[in-house]
Amino acid sequence: MTTGKINVSVENIFPLIKKFLYSDHEIFLRELVSNATDATLKLKHLTGIGEAKVEYGNPVIEVKVDKEGKKLHIIDQGIGMTGEEVEKYINQVAFSGAEEFLEKYKDSAKDSGIIGHFGLGFYSAFMVAEKVEIITKSYKDEPAVHWTCDGSPEFTLEPSDKTERGTEIILHIADDSTEFLEEHRISELLKKYNKFMPVPIKFGTRTETLPKPEDAPEDYKAEEITVDNIINNPNPAWTKQPSDLNEEDYKNFYHELYPMQFEEPLFNIHLNVDYPFNLTGILYFPKLSADLQVQKDKIQLYQNQVFVTDNVEGIVPEFLTMLRGVIDSPDIPLNVSRSYLQADGAVKKISNYITRKVADKLKSLFTENREDFEQKWNDIKIVLEYGMLSEPKFYEKAGAFVLYPTVDNKFYTLEELKEALKANQTDKDGKLVILYASDKDAQHSYIADAKEKGYEVLLLDSPIVSHLIQKLEADNENLTFARVDADHIDKLIKKDDEQISKLSEEEKEKLKTVLEEIVPKTTYSVQLEAMDSNAAPFRITQPEFMRRMKEMSQTGGGGMFGMGNFPEMYNLIVNTNHELTSNILNSGDKTHQEALVKQALDLAKLSQNLLKGEELTAFVKRSFDLIK
Repeated sequence: MTTGKINVSVENIFPLIKKFLYSDHEIFLRELVSNATDATLKLKHLTGIGEAKVEYGNPVIEVKVDKEGKKLHIIDQGIGMTGEEVEKYINQVAFSGAEEFLEKYKDSAKDSGIIGHFGLGFYSAFMVAEKVEIITKSYKDEPAVHWTCDGSPEFTLEPSDKTERGTEIILHIADDSTEFLEEHRISELLKKYNKFMPVPIKFGTRTETLPKPEDAPEDYKAEEITVDNIINNPNPAWTKQPSDLNEEDYKNFYHELYPMQFEEPLFNIHLNVDYPFNLTGILYFPKLSADLQVQKDKIQLYQNQVFVTDNVEGIVPEFLTMLRGVIDSPDIPLNVSRSYLQADGAVKKISNYITRKVADKLKSLFTENREDFEQKWNDIKIVLEYGMLSEPKFYEKAGAFVLYPTVDNKFYTLEELKEALKANQTDKDGKLVILYASDKDAQHSYIADAKEKGYEVLLLDSPIVSHLIQKLEADNENLTFARVDADHIDKLIKKDDEQISKLSEEEKEKLKTVLEEIVPKTTYSVQLEAMDSNAAPFRITQPEFMRRMKEMSQTGGGGMFGMGNFPEMYNLIVNTNHELTSNILNSGDKTHQEALVKQALDLAKLSQNLLKGEELTAFVKRSFDLIK
């Protein structure tokens, strides 16, 4: 037996490990299972190239809890270590076994996807253990050894009678970490971090009922057998080639990732790139509601099938963090705790790649089955509209597949829209005016007015639409968007033919004075317009610019002068050619005149859903009085 001091420059490294190495003590298990996986994959590689003259077999990593003995065991059947290697890799922290392994076999190991962390990762064991033992036997024909350390720099190394190849790590769990002796806690951690590790992980056993034989008698008692409880899927869908998977496989994997998610995903995007960086993964578009309070942190980041984090900001472009799925890359730089992502060039390239890949997939889905894409549009539009605003590279490609639906459920791309509308909706100044509604029911009468003129009305109802149309107007010359209730339809798309007013200038002045005495100035700006005598006598509109700025400030950005708190201002458009207008003007009874104005104003407010509370009660009472 030999004893010695671990070759570390800091005399008292273990308290430092416990305090600073990892913020989250639970990840010791991830590190140790990762090391066991590395050791197993190294053996697979060495047997594959003929370097190790042993049978690889079907190795399993086993995790065992010994609650009575206050011990946790992690056992692998991997490469193992000789006494000399324990001395080197375990006692000389500065050496990373993986680095040396890759250096030695770098040409053949390049494709094997092995990035080891046999170095500091092992020492995370001392965050939860007061003593750690390693019993290990190398694949080389050398005796097994037993290493013990109690959390001080002293260790002992002695021969062991272990006969099977591989490594067993025994943690003597410290009193402040007894949660890691609970089976459910270990099971939870294995499922969190190691659910898709590439080597089967055994945690206890479970019983399985054998299928009933065809010729079984009626009183046949189903037979049960005990099998290893393998908690992971070593070959998850993202590690396979897209050509080897069908739609059903993708859906099954979605439910494996999100067992509590009962809705099917709309579609998936399989990522698979090996140059200029390594990245695989599957992203899913779930059904999304129109609000922006979408649950993020649903994409899981892995490094060689080891779970790292579900906070993928910086790697995945922000607009895609609303998606779900998995990204796996050995090229994403992680610090020693594998939980903090540094912003560097590789990460930026990965983000750009994902943006491009998603845009290409959306374009092909649109081209291959436009009808299906249109049906899914409302469930995905919020992601795509957000992408157009936040990612210039996505915006460049979006014209090919972003849709603009009409109130009648027709769908246009922007170019198709320009083509379809230019003949009828170009105003006298040569500007193409695109009319839109944000709520089909609330703006029904305005939509009807527009359709009567043969105009097309879009339905744009997402919360960021004001930002989007602002951008589209800036990037498309002679194009403007106007909500149908922003003004009278003849004002929104001005043509040359002006309506003649039945009222003289003098009569108009008199009418305006009457109206302004009765209509509240703080909320309404009275505008007299000569319109068709069948058009509504009173119409409330909200100026496009003011309303748009207010909406933009409420959804972040674009809010000039804090317009979010700006009082609501409306235009009251009065049709000078309507009979009611003449009646108001010519009424000799001041009380009757006021009643007509109030009733007409309330009807206009009612059509805009602006009549509420006390005002609504008064209106209903007044209306009943009128029909007595």
